[in-house]
Formats: sequence, C-alpha cells, structure tokens
Amino acid sequence: MVSYRYLGRSGLKITEITYGNWLTHGSQVENDTAKACVRAALDAGITSFDTADVYANTKAESVLGEALKGERRASLEIFTKVYWPTGPGGANDSGLSRKHILESIDGSLKRLKTDYVDLYQAHRYDESTPLEETMQAFADVVRSGKALYIGVSEWTADQIRAGHALAQDLGVHLISNQPQYSALWRVIEGEVVPTSAELGISQIVWSPVAQGVLTGKYLPDKPVPAGSRATDEKGGAGFIGRILARREVLPRVQKLRPVADELGISMAQLAVAWVLQNENVASAIIGASRPEQVTENVKASGVVIPPELLKRIDTVLGDSVVDDPAETALGAPGPR
Repeated sequence: MVSYRYLGRSGLKITEITYGNWLTHGSQVENDTAKACVRAALDAGITSFDTADVYANTKAESVLGEALKGERRASLEIFTKVYWPTGPGGANDSGLSRKHILESIDGSLKRLKTDYVDLYQAHRYDESTPLEETMQAFADVVRSGKALYIGVSEWTADQIRAGHALAQDLGVHLISNQPQYSALWRVIEGEVVPTSAELGISQIVWSPVAQGVLTGKYLPDKPVPAGSRATDEKGGAGFIGRILARREVLPRVQKLRPVADELGISMAQLAVAWVLQNENVASAIIGASRPEQVTENVKASGVVIPPELLKRIDTVLGDSVVDDPAETALGAPGPR
C-alpha cells in the first residue's frame, strides 16, 4: 500500500503518490476508463487526488467528482487549482483576482460533488493582480470552509516567500507548491526547495516521468510508439515534444535501464521513486490512461534508492538535466 507523508508544516497527511487527471479525464480517455483508473488508485491505497478547473475546460473535475462519488469524503484528500481561463474566456475568466477565485471555487466544488477541497492552489502567479488581493481571497475561501489549506503551483522562490508572509499575516496555511520535477527537470532544487523547506512548504510534483520519456519507451532515432502521448494532438504531443527535441536525452535515458534492473523495478517506477528521494517532496503526481499503469506506478512508493545509485543516475544523465532556477520564471505567463 502507498505510504503517507505530511504536507508541509501542517498536520495533513497525503499519499506519497497522488492520482492526477491532467491530459486524461475529459479528453484523452473515455469516462468509463477514467473511472476504472480512479478505482485502481483507490484499490492501491491512493487517497490523494489532484485536478484543476482548466483541465479539459472543467470536464476533468466533473469526471473525478463522479468517479469518487460514494467514497467516504473524510478519507480522501482532494486538490484543485485556479488561474487559467475556463468557460467562454471572458475578461474575468482567468487569473487570481478576487472575482475569479471566489467564483471558481464554487464551480469546482459543484463539479467535484463536495462541500470543500483539502487544498486549493494558485495554478500560476498572476502578474496583473496585487498579491494582497489574491491572498485575501484565498484566506476568505479557507474561512468560508470551502478549502482547508492553500498552495501554489510553479511560483518562484521569491513569490513563494511573499505569498507565505501574507498568508501568515492572514492566519491561513500556505503549505505546498506544485512544480514540474523529474530526474531530467530539476529547476526547483537550487532556490525553490531550500526556500520551501525553510518556510515549511512541501512540493507536490507533476510529470515525475517527464511526460513518459523516463519510462524508456521512446528510443533514440526510432519513430515514437503508436498511441503514445507523443502522438496525442490534444495536448500531450506539445509537452513531450519539447523534451524529445533535445537529442541528447533519449540515449542517456536508455542507460538508466541497468539501474532499474539492479533495483528490480521498472523504468517508470525508478523515475517516480527518484523524485520521492527528495525529502521536500511530499507526493508525486501520476496520471494514467489505463488502470494497469496506476497499479504499476504505485509500486514506487517506499522504494529507497541507495546513494551510490543516485550518483550513477546523475552521471548517466549528465548535461541532459535542466537545472537552471530561472526556468520557473521563464515559463510563467505574462500580464493578462
């Protein structure tokens, strides 16, 4: 069964594997398959589920809410996010204004079929809204009982520090950041992780298998596998294409196979286990288009990678690793 970790400097425990439905529910897979994946997650001991209002333009939240219907609410940890445009894309249908936050939480709760979420996250930093307005709105969401804790996603170290200070002044708990993190993408290690550790904030990381690249199924100088994420024109191909465009990556990833073999685990399990070796990581988000993918990937929970193998992974991946802290700000949206 999946192990639990505390989220930040709070009393909330979450499973160290979180089931997420970005790029899958409401878009890539049929609803029956999505529900089967959620059932596989529950059967494996996962109780933490991550989604966002923007995923499939709100459909992903609805699918997850339906899939979790009938489960004991107090036994689940449900996370969602707000920032990106939803609905018809009107002038106030995006960002972190008070209007958008307070309207969005109500929509998310309705779709998720719950009275509250355990964690409500700012999906990106909003350059166009005063941070004081954003944090006050989040504080009001918490005080209304619609969220228990707040978090952020892909904020820089300075933004996290400023948001945490305001949250403290308002008497609410900012306890998490949700960044991209994998053995190939380590941009949070230099600044975000040290700042978060100091402030009592954990990471809930997305794309621990680098959009599937770290599974080893993409081979150097070979066509991408039929039916893989790299062939999905609904969104998956664009994200993974940026990694595949770096020609040095795939040959190095194949050299990780002996490490996985030595540990007796799959390449995907190695990738998920690798991010969980970072003590500031509370949970790794996995997605799935088939229930068996969930069953296999949760086996990364509890795996310990010895220091000598961690060093070998670093050596093997070498200069294919992206670790510049500036990448977080470079990937952020500009003013609305």
